[in-house]
Amino acid sequence: MSNDTPIPVTVLTGFLGAGKTTLLNRILSEQHGKKLAVIENEFGEVGVDNQLVIQSDEEIFEMNNGCICCSVRGDLIRILGRLMKRKDKLDGILIETTGLADPGPVAQTFFTDDEMRTRFRLDSIVTLVDAKHVVQHIDSSPEVKKQIGFADVIILNKTDLVTPAELSALESRVHKMNGAAKLHRTQNAAIDLQHVLNVGGFNLSRATELDPEFLAPDYPFEWAGAYLLPAGAHDLVIGHCDHGHEGHDHAHDHEGHTHHHHGNENELDIVIMPVKSLDEKDLAAAREAAVLVFADWENRVKPGESVTPGGTLHRLLLDHGHGHYPLTIAQPGHYLVFEGCGEEPLHIQVAGENVRPSWQEDYEHHHSHDDEVSSVGISTPGDLDGKRLNDWIGNLLKTKGGDIYRMKGVLAVKGSPNRLVFQGVHMLFDAKFDKPWGASPRTNTLVFIGKNLDRTALNEGFKACLA
Repeated sequence: MSNDTPIPVTVLTGFLGAGKTTLLNRILSEQHGKKLAVIENEFGEVGVDNQLVIQSDEEIFEMNNGCICCSVRGDLIRILGRLMKRKDKLDGILIETTGLADPGPVAQTFFTDDEMRTRFRLDSIVTLVDAKHVVQHIDSSPEVKKQIGFADVIILNKTDLVTPAELSALESRVHKMNGAAKLHRTQNAAIDLQHVLNVGGFNLSRATELDPEFLAPDYPFEWAGAYLLPAGAHDLVIGHCDHGHEGHDHAHDHEGHTHHHHGNENELDIVIMPVKSLDEKDLAAAREAAVLVFADWENRVKPGESVTPGGTLHRLLLDHGHGHYPLTIAQPGHYLVFEGCGEEPLHIQVAGENVRPSWQEDYEHHHSHDDEVSSVGISTPGDLDGKRLNDWIGNLLKTKGGDIYRMKGVLAVKGSPNRLVFQGVHMLFDAKFDKPWGASPRTNTLVFIGKNLDRTALNEGFKACLA
């Protein structure tokens, strides 16, 4: 592969527990002679997947952004930018999406960004389908439908857990949803890699037929406004002001808008940055810069604490939807404010008076996800009592298995020098000891993903298993 040849990118997707990490480990352990980079996107409060991927020569990058729709694009662009600076040429890139992801925004990255389009080639979207459990989610989950619809290769996995009649019915239904994809039946994601890597399957025209908004860029903010500000000390105010509503009050005007809230309802993400002018070229450059900032680490700001313009994501911690934050402007000029998802109006005050934005624009999310699905993460040092752990998980599966879509983790069991790796999907559970802990700290890391999760009960139940 010459240095001018775009690097092929394979996106591995599929609902929670379908077998993506199993397939990824097969690819990494195969003697294919290719130099690959792996990018993972996790949904969960603690990172587990990076511990479940086997150790290999491949480089593994992790995107731990809690938002599973548009914000992933900033993380992805940043990591791909690092890969472009490598001296040695990669043979391919694997992107494993979270099980709750619509693969559209990931695929979109390689077409809406000029540099990405030149340096990388989206080779295929490979979707794993859990033959045993997908019927519980296919009608109610928009992500499952998008994952199957966008796929170039569909792997019907866990075929040993269903009857031949159930498998034939599922295959027929999947084929009706996506007749263009190549279908393969597997157990434990065992498939010849020639059906997965470098298959040249992605078709842009079919993607735009499936989603007419496919090439319309998504942004991790809902609104942006430009303010002409003098130098000096000013105020950023969230919530209704006594001075009336001259400021930005967009949040209540979104008729028919699909509302996302990517965090706590008493938190608001904003980015403030200077802009040379309000020409479209400068505004577009600022938008793309803001995409990267929104995917970066946040600076948590309490009411009364200062915010400053620049490349920093400020997470404003609101008091019942309100907050007052000093804003210092060093150089006079236009400043763009990018606001994440929130319900309360935003105001900038100079000398106690609201400043009206001289330019503003709303941004809609074209991709949706199930907001009822959440995660509970636990990370605790110490050894576990094996019997207590087994009893607790057994009871949990029996009483809450329907609501727990996915659970996975790496645990330290008293008396064993090796890590206990466990994976669960609804009522099914598997655990096995793998490599020794060695010099690594014996820390238990686990995550639950599902609906109606009782955080307190899960934490207390786990702590009761400690030896």
